[in-house]
Amino acid sequence: MTFGLQDFAILKDLFSDDVVISLKDPGYANKTKTAELSETDSQNKTNYSITINGIPDKTIIVKTDRFPVPKFRNSNSECKRADFVIISCSGSQKWIIYIELKKGKHASEKEIICQLRGSKCLVSYFKEIGREFWKIQDFLSRNHYKQRFVSIRKIGIPKRSTRLSPKHGIHDSPEKMLKISGGKTFYFGHLCEE
Repeated sequence: MTFGLQDFAILKDLFSDDVVISLKDPGYANKTKTAELSETDSQNKTNYSITINGIPDKTIIVKTDRFPVPKFRNSNSECKRADFVIISCSGSQKWIIYIELKKGKHASEKEIICQLRGSKCLVSYFKEIGREFWKIQDFLSRNHYKQRFVSIRKIGIPKRSTRLSPKHGIHDSPEKMLKISGGKTFYFGHLCEE
C-alpha cells in the first residue's frame, strides 16, 4: 500500500460519519468529485454554503467544529478552529487544506488566523492518533503533505470572487492565508496552487 493510500485508509477508519462531509460524483467521465461545505452564521442564524469542484477521489473533508471544544481557558484563543480541513491524496501530491468560511466581513484577520491555527492543532492530534494507535510513525507527516490555509468571506454576495494571495510566498501558514472574497463555487486546484 502506498503512503497516501495507507493514510487515506486510516482516515476512513478513524472518523465517524457525522464529522465527514460526503463527496459527490458529478456524473460524468472524469474522476473528480464535488463537495458542498455548509455553515451557519452565528449572528443571524442563517445557513450559507460553497461548492468545491475538482476534488480528487482520495479525499476526506472534516467538519472540525463537530469535535468537542477543549476545556481550556481560551485566554489566547486556543479553543478556536477553522470550519473545515481537507486531506487529499492525488497521485504523488498530498494536501492538507484548512478552510474558514465567513458569510460577511465581520471577522478580524487576527480571529481567522487563530481559527486556522486551532485546526492545525486538531490535525496534529489526528497525526498522534495515527502514530500511537495505528503505529504509523509518518502518518500525515509534513514531509509528505503540503499545507494550505484559506479564508473565504462574503459568501453568496452576487459578485465575482476576488483572490488575494499572500504578499510573500505561498499560503502555507495561517498568517499567509489565501483570502477569497465573494463567490460560491471554487476549484480544488485553485485552493492549493502555488
